Amino acid sequence: MSVVEQRRLGHSTLDVSAIGLGCMGLSGVYGPADDAQSLTLIQRAIDLGVNHLDSSDMYGWGHNEEVIGRALKGRRDRVVLTTKFGQVQNPGGPNQVNGRPEYVVQACDASLKRLGVEVIDLYYQHRVDPKVPIEETVGGMKRCIEQGKVRFLGLSEAAPDTVRRAHRVHPITALQSEYSVLYRKEAEETLPTLRELGISFVAYSPLGRSLLTGQIQKPQDLPEGDRRLAHPRFQGENLVRNIHLVQKLEAIAREKGCTPGQLVLAWLLAQGRDVVAIPGTKRIDRLQENLAALKVKLTDEDVRRISDTAPVGAAAGGRYPEAQLKAVYI
Repeated sequence: MSVVEQRRLGHSTLDVSAIGLGCMGLSGVYGPADDAQSLTLIQRAIDLGVNHLDSSDMYGWGHNEEVIGRALKGRRDRVVLTTKFGQVQNPGGPNQVNGRPEYVVQACDASLKRLGVEVIDLYYQHRVDPKVPIEETVGGMKRCIEQGKVRFLGLSEAAPDTVRRAHRVHPITALQSEYSVLYRKEAEETLPTLRELGISFVAYSPLGRSLLTGQIQKPQDLPEGDRRLAHPRFQGENLVRNIHLVQKLEAIAREKGCTPGQLVLAWLLAQGRDVVAIPGTKRIDRLQENLAALKVKLTDEDVRRISDTAPVGAAAGGRYPEAQLKAVYI
């Protein structure tokens, strides 16, 4: 097994690879996925030293957890296993959120069964339920710890005040939200609170849903059925503007002798040792490319230059479609 830089999550005992594996794409979100290839990818990631696997009961509505469970047979002790609860299906409309304490326990039991494990290392609320006080939801999550089903707790897409209120009920180990050089306003607003409380930041979509890799030049580059086609950043003039922004970053990457994806991952990890990334991929070559970002050395001036090249607010288009934006950062 390879050795990958590890970072401690919050005040927990969880040491995770600085670059982990976000598994959402293994359940058909970004075009078709093949379970056999997914099993090979996950096991290869573990062999390469990636010990941070991130899932959710919402990814494929259970399919993702089942695939990970199969991949972990004989390897459970080599990974920090994280999953999420809270989003529920709403046929014909956007997902709904259920943060009721009794639902937390039910969702946890279902995830454990699908994953085929006895305990989840880090259990997140996937989206904050505005109808249920966060104190009540975290109370339900705390019960999962007391029952020995969960080791540590996390939140996803929670605003600073929500994090503070949750942390008073039970220590929060990590906050997971979108964070990249492209979309970072909310992350940078949240980090001071997290650092005050000793909470780590787990960055999802650190490659801007692949936009920052330079591989997307037009909407036709995305497969039919790919959910990204509904995202404003990939539409019309927004995409044109964003590609122009990425081209500026590509120029810096060439100077540093790396790919643009590696450059922006290195930039993200340079924001502090309390930040880790979970880029997703379905391909082993992309997995290896992402891990090679750990070898990219950036000076303080490099970090500033990258930040200035893609300043806060420079991205064209919101990070979610309008209906979904209402469910984040609350």
